[in-house]
Amino acid sequence: MSTKKNIPFLKWAGGKRWLMESHSSLFDFSYERFIEPFLGGGAVFFGLQPRRAILSDSNDELINVYSVIKHDWELLVSKLKKHHKKHDFDYYYKLRSSKPRSDVGRAARFIYLNRTCWNGLYRVNRKGEFNVPIGTKSSVFQEEDDFEFISKLLRNVTLQSCDFEKTISMAKKGDFLFVDPPYTVLHNKNGFVKYNESIFTWSDQCRLKDAVEAACSQGAKVMVTNASHASIVDLYSGVGEITTLKRKSTISGSVASRGKYEEVVIKCF
Repeated sequence: MSTKKNIPFLKWAGGKRWLMESHSSLFDFSYERFIEPFLGGGAVFFGLQPRRAILSDSNDELINVYSVIKHDWELLVSKLKKHHKKHDFDYYYKLRSSKPRSDVGRAARFIYLNRTCWNGLYRVNRKGEFNVPIGTKSSVFQEEDDFEFISKLLRNVTLQSCDFEKTISMAKKGDFLFVDPPYTVLHNKNGFVKYNESIFTWSDQCRLKDAVEAACSQGAKVMVTNASHASIVDLYSGVGEITTLKRKSTISGSVASRGKYEEVVIKCF
């Protein structure tokens, strides 16, 4: 486990920092390679710090950020310093509407927006344009930032932007596959889930379950986190051991409206 606190450098809706901090014992087993097809903020990867890994996500802009940190973290920090110096209301919206051409420029924009937008939420419109308003934080940097260290952690990591099925199909005996998809459920009216439904449908959930079953049959150790909902429990019935964990929600803009929610963990090993 990492001795560095809050090492995930991105704030990500549905992130698993809470899981690593409160339920790290779930990961007390051996494996040769770590695989994660829904990378997001990478809390589990950073917590475990595996020697070998395959990390992927369907979000090409997100994977580009990790790739830039892996290969060119110093230039990235240099660009972030420029954004930090110029940050204000007008600059935020100017950069939000921009489209940098270089990989480093895109990565710096991504991190800048993530750290200065409202609640660290990543959201795009139908045109794929980031549309989250400016938040209250004024600093682009965090006290615990260590991009050089993150670059070293990514040294033996394969990064790819693709559909989850491609990544999961790589899992075999000796691998640990951690699966944390968007929490879409069947017939649920929750606002956050409705938002996810636009990018991850119930059909995708069913397709994911089939891919997970195939990985289990190949001998991989598989752990899936998902919404605590009857449709999810029914979907994964017979796939693996299902347990329920409680967590705090931080996605709401109002502290008063945040509360405790349940999630399920499905283990197949």
